[in-house]
Amino acid sequence: MAFKVAAPNFEQVFERWIDALEAAKSLIPTCKGLFQQVKILENEKLVWAYDRFHRYPQFFGAGTYKRLAHRFLAESAEDEAETSQPEA
Repeated sequence: MAFKVAAPNFEQVFERWIDALEAAKSLIPTCKGLFQQVKILENEKLVWAYDRFHRYPQFFGAGTYKRLAHRFLAESAEDEAETSQPEA
């Protein structure tokens, strides 16, 4: 599963939801125009967007927030497991 972050003058693909979300959030200050957006697409389908019309980012699709929240927790747990393992 791949996530594509798209914004004015920026486009990048990420394998992990956490990485895509961090990249998108870092682009929010650059979204200054009235019709500019920062978007995350999952397999070419819009799942997250920020624009100047909304105070907070929007999730699109039934169950999208819950599914991505579970993925965020799973990826966070993987990161925690990797950092807590002692190196041999």
